Amino acid sequence: MKGVVSVRESKARKPYSLHTTRSWSFMDLKQPLNNHNHGLLSRANYGQDVIVGIFDTGVWPESKSFSDEGMKPVPARWKGICQNGTAFNSSTCNRKIIGARYYLNGYQGAFGPLDESQDIKSARDKDGHGTHLASIIAGRTVPNVTGYGGFAGGTASGGAPLARLAIYKVCWVWPGSSYESGNYCDDLDITKAFDDAIGDGVDVISFSFGFDVAQTFVRDKSAIGSLHALKKNIVVVSSAGNTGPDHQTLTNVAPWLITVGASHIDRTFPAPLLLADGTKVQGQSITPVQMDNNFHSLVLASDVEKPTTSKTDSGYCLDGSLEAEKVKGKIVLCLRGKGTPLHQGLEVRNNGGVGFILGNDPDHGNDIACESNQIPSTGVTFEDTKKLIHYIRTTKDAKARILPGQTTLNSKPAPTVTSFSGRGPNPIDPNFIKPDIIAPGSQILGAWTEKDGPTRNSKGGDRRKTEYNIMSGTSVATPHVAAAAVLLKAIHPTWSAAAVKSALMTTASTTDNTGNPMMDQSGKPATPLAMGSGHLQPVKAADPGLVYNSSYEDYVLYTCGLGQTHAMNMPYKCPVSVPEPVNLNYPSIQIHKLNGTKTFTRRVTNVGRSNSTYTFNSESPKEYTITASPDVLKFDHVGQELSFNITITVVSWNYPTKYDPDFYYFGSYTWTDKEFVVRSPVAVSFP
Repeated sequence: MKGVVSVRESKARKPYSLHTTRSWSFMDLKQPLNNHNHGLLSRANYGQDVIVGIFDTGVWPESKSFSDEGMKPVPARWKGICQNGTAFNSSTCNRKIIGARYYLNGYQGAFGPLDESQDIKSARDKDGHGTHLASIIAGRTVPNVTGYGGFAGGTASGGAPLARLAIYKVCWVWPGSSYESGNYCDDLDITKAFDDAIGDGVDVISFSFGFDVAQTFVRDKSAIGSLHALKKNIVVVSSAGNTGPDHQTLTNVAPWLITVGASHIDRTFPAPLLLADGTKVQGQSITPVQMDNNFHSLVLASDVEKPTTSKTDSGYCLDGSLEAEKVKGKIVLCLRGKGTPLHQGLEVRNNGGVGFILGNDPDHGNDIACESNQIPSTGVTFEDTKKLIHYIRTTKDAKARILPGQTTLNSKPAPTVTSFSGRGPNPIDPNFIKPDIIAPGSQILGAWTEKDGPTRNSKGGDRRKTEYNIMSGTSVATPHVAAAAVLLKAIHPTWSAAAVKSALMTTASTTDNTGNPMMDQSGKPATPLAMGSGHLQPVKAADPGLVYNSSYEDYVLYTCGLGQTHAMNMPYKCPVSVPEPVNLNYPSIQIHKLNGTKTFTRRVTNVGRSNSTYTFNSESPKEYTITASPDVLKFDHVGQELSFNITITVVSWNYPTKYDPDFYYFGSYTWTDKEFVVRSPVAVSFP
């Protein structure tokens, strides 16, 4: 039939899962709404009339973050609807939330009719996740807000506070589970949402779900849907996943997507642990429940477990593992790495414990998890965990006190890469680096639903309510980049989706607020496999100088080079001769198992000054060199496109002591004129 691109049978399989007050000012986007200077927000008119489609768990429309006070009428080009449903009708939308739809066919095909005691049969959000993300992108300015317990207080605002929101509810609660256990997002529903969003007229799509591991583009319906969106020049932003820090743990790796990892910003929540000998161990917590002023016995979970606990599960405070008689009245140190901090804390509380300490394992290093637990708690680094274990082992009747948590700003170093953020190398196509960029994704405040508590575990007994909540994940980082894309679309409405992506990537920062290279959770310098091109800098992205442009046809030819066009059911006949996938005009380069020399072709378009000259510079390890031909680019007008070749040549490989096929050496190259620095990361592995 006319208008049908392809027909594919839905198959039961593991589905997609879901992956503020400080973050925007941390990235220098802090201009008040009534300040009409020449800052980025004023230039972008605060994102006014740019339409963002959010694929998630819906929205809580009554939140102050979604007020339409003072906003202009809905853009005439908008073709979407405000779908009627339970506790949501056409009048629920306004000039801020201009459209809302929900999708159940795939979900109900898998599980049968929706249990409406668990979720709401409409675009209304019972979970909170979708509401939180929508407010980060386009929430209005709301003063004097805090998370539950008074943490992270300040004025909340989205990055593009006058942008319009279109809600596409595609993710639902797992039957019989609480929201903190995860959500079900069916590919049938996702595909239909893409189809509707494209027809409705959105400018940007943000989605924060994906498989646990990256899938081929043929199997990944969000990759196929986003390629169709790109044909209409829609920027699509997605999350890298939360299964780091191991290699090849990221998802959403299609080159036409902007794949976003997560960072810590300079806001912390110190909640020290005071030992009876006077030593203070610095922890972090957003737990509002405070301990009394007394010292309590401090024990290891492995010493208060049931004898039936297996060796592999020992020390983690997993459900049903602790012995109440041994736990009662004590503070328990539980190891991180199995279970979830929420359930570990509940296991201690339910067995009579008075305090819970989450001790990091080596993988999490300095990356402390903060939860709004229902028991006094704090989290500590791996090094401090070792010190606490030593203290408990060598001290007769070890005792401690958990001090109340606070909110502090300007901590250093920041940003750093979170441990959970999905890592490369790209497992589907080793020709370019993923993630593309990182953005604030740890302990971020956003609007919340009135139907669930701060831990998303009302089914498990959390009856607390809050209007704003603190969340972490690459799902939280993604809307920061989506909001930046909104601002760039507002300033540069004729730019392609690839140009927006390029601007965000080539202007990203690789240093922290101490001026040193950005670190990961281990305290070592972060690599492009963790941070991509670097940390989001929206102000600089508005004026990148040069951009790497690609069209829909370029991406389809790329799928031809991979031999996936037919399997993706793309209505395109590949030519006999197609370009190598390595020559996709991408702002980063990754080479797997380089032996000798490899040359790439790239094109850049001048979006800076009319008459400008850019010179080439590179940084590379001693193992290889990076050169360009030509090494000077001269532009005489805006919009001019010039090509160049990048050649990477092996000098000699310094093999690591232990063979690792995912061991990469990192470099970069830049094009620089008097005003702009256009940077691209490079990752190369040995054969």
